[in-house]
Amino acid sequence: MQSLFDQTDLAPERILELRRKILRHDHLYYVEARPEISDRDYDALFSELLDLERLHPDLVTPDSPTQRVGGTPISQFTTVSHAVPMLSLANTYSREEVEDFDRRVRETLEGATPEYVCELKYDGVAMSLTYENCTLALAATRGDGQTGDDVTANVRTIRSVPLRLHQTTISSAIVRGEVYMMNETFLAINEAAEAEGEKPYANPRNLTAGTLKQKDSRQVAKRQLEFVAYWLDTADVNLEEHSTNVDLLRQMGFPTSPAVRLCANVQEVMAFIAEWDEKRYSLPFQIDGIVIKVNSLRHQQELGFIARLPRWAIAYKYEAKKTQTKLRDITLQVGRTGVITPVAELEPTLLAGSTISRATLHNQDYIDELDLRIGDTVVIEKGGDVIPKVSGVVKEERAIDSMPWMMPQTCPCPRHSALHRPEGEANWFCNDSFCPWQLRRRLEHFVSRDAMDIDGLGEKAIAQFIEAGLLKRISDIYQLPNRRSEILALDRWAPKSFEKMFDGITASKQQPYNRVLFALGIRCVGEGVAKMLCKHLTSIESLQGASHEQLTSINEIGDAIATSIRTFFDEPDNRDEISSLKAAGLIFASSAPSLVSQNFAGKTFVFTGELVSITRRQAEEIVEAHGGKASGSVSKKTSFVVAGAEAGSKLAKAVQLGVPVLSEQEFTAMINPRVSS
Repeated sequence: MQSLFDQTDLAPERILELRRKILRHDHLYYVEARPEISDRDYDALFSELLDLERLHPDLVTPDSPTQRVGGTPISQFTTVSHAVPMLSLANTYSREEVEDFDRRVRETLEGATPEYVCELKYDGVAMSLTYENCTLALAATRGDGQTGDDVTANVRTIRSVPLRLHQTTISSAIVRGEVYMMNETFLAINEAAEAEGEKPYANPRNLTAGTLKQKDSRQVAKRQLEFVAYWLDTADVNLEEHSTNVDLLRQMGFPTSPAVRLCANVQEVMAFIAEWDEKRYSLPFQIDGIVIKVNSLRHQQELGFIARLPRWAIAYKYEAKKTQTKLRDITLQVGRTGVITPVAELEPTLLAGSTISRATLHNQDYIDELDLRIGDTVVIEKGGDVIPKVSGVVKEERAIDSMPWMMPQTCPCPRHSALHRPEGEANWFCNDSFCPWQLRRRLEHFVSRDAMDIDGLGEKAIAQFIEAGLLKRISDIYQLPNRRSEILALDRWAPKSFEKMFDGITASKQQPYNRVLFALGIRCVGEGVAKMLCKHLTSIESLQGASHEQLTSINEIGDAIATSIRTFFDEPDNRDEISSLKAAGLIFASSAPSLVSQNFAGKTFVFTGELVSITRRQAEEIVEAHGGKASGSVSKKTSFVVAGAEAGSKLAKAVQLGVPVLSEQEFTAMINPRVSS
């Protein structure tokens, strides 16, 4: 029997009713955290709306809740201009500088008594939302502040972002805020990645930034991103104070920070900073500081800007938290090139919301510099509140009979091979090519994204295959497709996961020679060196036969790199491995370089900060395609530094050396001059 609402004359009314109900329940659930109906009842409403919109596609609108599920993948992001520039804030870690900020504000305002608004500084990705006729029309990343990426399709999937404004007083507005990820969501995604044998993500902010750059919004919808609003610009009402703007944002349907405080003076600001220094680890999301803004918009206008930074706002960044604990032991970790890294085994201690039991000690020199001894009470801190490190020793609590730590003379792996420290090196090495710990790291490097990029073969799968005897050397990867029955007999393997790995292995055979050379894991041969070698020695045979003198005659190849290359190819096992990889079908010769032009001939570019329209790798490839050179460091010989969002020390060095600095937009104009004119 045909549903009553399949009838064309009744469908529009029912569709509007369902949308109103669903949008209301979305707001109650995702913004106010007080749902009124069960998940089952919500799903029933959503399913009915989906069915009606399928029957009446002409009635689908951009603000329909069904548009949150994601649509057809795009080929690339479009660059858009910000109607109002998205500027950064000056950062400080010093409370004295906050007091200086207050003094400068009061002096500029000449006797006025400014109020301040304090807010949590979410550790996420800045986003600008444009609403027209109450409907979300555009979502754009910060980019370089003047232009950003159009990520509207991805932001539509964020359920805390209203697709339509809740009240009708304001119909056109620009709303800015932060896209972020809850800790619980981040941990769940990492657990799922590890279960699939994939490498976990570093932190929620990086995962959020990467998610927003996904070209398939259906994948973004699965990541459960969140949004918090903190800025409003509209001509529809008279805006006077930031604090009332935040209230207005809530009325419009936006989630705002749970901690926004109007402060009468800098003393109240300091109290807010101190309060959240203690409470920040109880939050279900990451913050890295407090944002302090002058409340009056009229005062903000009077204060103005300097060097693209507002004089009316500042970000106080929290210092890394520190604690003390006992150093139980120092163990050794073996890397893919045989480098031995000492690791501190700590008495578990709570720091910055997580339990710390291990921390890297880098090398023997680092341990000697700290005069670190087993049994010591040590100071632990989190760099950027992410990576734990040992930063000091409480020598007053040291035992009288403690002894300095010395690097063991043998590898900790079952083969117990001898370790050695090359002259002039900080690190110790194990040169045993059959070391099982090195094998695991070499395999992980070989399949990694920047090397052979083999999808479906992650860290856990590699460990599992080594234990099962399926991987004894790198070339064994290309025998895995022939061992289907053995693999399917292992835990967590099914036909679908095997096919995914099979496809990844097959696709890797098309990787160019420079990627294959980098994947081999030759010590001192990174991506840039691999490209340089492939440019001058265009086949593996010519590289294997090159003398030390021939290698050092290549620009940027010094004695250390040349020695490492010769040591690698002088090892019979390595030559046999290359023969096996060639037999498997990998590419070991360079094709003729395809230069687009010689426009950048003789020019050296350095890229820093976050690029918007392209990745840094793509930008470097563009430079090379136009006859130029991409470098990772700034010197007097650098022709241009291209600075993206949040550029750091490289930008500062360029300014110091007088190197020309380009925005991403200016760099793009150099590539496509007709597009920019």
